[in-house]
Amino acid sequence: MAKSTNYQCPACTAPLRFDPKSNLLVCDYCDSKFEVEKIDSLYAEKIKGGIDKGSISLKTYTCSSCGAELFCDEVTVASSCPYCSNPNIIAGKFKDKEMPDLVIPFKLEKKEAVEALTKFYKGKKLLPKVFSEENHIEEVKGVYIPFWFFRGEAEIKLRAKAQKVNIVTTSKERIENISHFNIERQGIVPFKNIPVDASVKMDNAMMDSLEPFNYDDLKPFTPSYLPGFFAESYDDDAENCQKRLEARVSKTAEEKMLFDVRGYSSVERVSSEVNTKLSQKPAYAFLPVWLLSTRWKDKNYLFAMNGQTGKMVGKLPVDKGRFAAWLCGIMAGGLLLLTPLIYTLIIKGM
Repeated sequence: MAKSTNYQCPACTAPLRFDPKSNLLVCDYCDSKFEVEKIDSLYAEKIKGGIDKGSISLKTYTCSSCGAELFCDEVTVASSCPYCSNPNIIAGKFKDKEMPDLVIPFKLEKKEAVEALTKFYKGKKLLPKVFSEENHIEEVKGVYIPFWFFRGEAEIKLRAKAQKVNIVTTSKERIENISHFNIERQGIVPFKNIPVDASVKMDNAMMDSLEPFNYDDLKPFTPSYLPGFFAESYDDDAENCQKRLEARVSKTAEEKMLFDVRGYSSVERVSSEVNTKLSQKPAYAFLPVWLLSTRWKDKNYLFAMNGQTGKMVGKLPVDKGRFAAWLCGIMAGGLLLLTPLIYTLIIKGM
């Protein structure tokens, strides 16, 4: 059973929270600030055998709607689910969970996530006007999303066909000489720190779109990065996530191999065989994501922002009237271009 303790301010005993801007643990009551290493060292003295990865006092929240299971420190408040905005959140006691090996701490604050969403609306011509004017962000939560980090190599055998076009132009004619080639390539493409999200609730395409993260900021996990944020335990194991990894690695390996086939006018993939080998057990990591949810016309819209780089992704509603006008504009533009040609053909045919 993991030991439990509260991360309290050494100066006034109030709760501490991790501040993304300063990368420090701060106290909102006496304004004291502490380095993560110092707090870890302080609590290592209090806990025999050093810091246990599950040593921070945690509680869990379970959503009765989507089943999301989150955990956080005792002072972080959950009013609704960050995934589906369901307000029916059931609090419970924290049971020992597997803690990650690595973490990228939050670098951006809540207000920056809200500002990024406002900017995300701008320039979207098909967005309903009333959506940006009337919608109110209902929930903004910082969540550490679980990821598996894979490393290894991909052995690839690629078959492709290519063409070389040689053009000879004279005063009377233009001659094209086309040579055809069958190409076979094989090699090894190494990869490391390929992230695959380990959350069933999160949309895989959304998480992929938040990349890249800067892995220079990866740090050994310590609970000191959790105060003030939520974290989700993985519910998609490494073995299942490896299938998605293999698809990503295969595509990347093919693209790299095709890119190295040069000196031809055109190259077209015919087939490929990719064998992915992992060099070690996948690492378990937490990556920082701000989740922002808003409701409009009884529908929930979820947006995600990379808590390290600020990249924002999400699906926006489309104004059907604006879309129709935009489509008509394109069609009208196309007709304007075609009209002179049609008119010329009619004149010539008369």
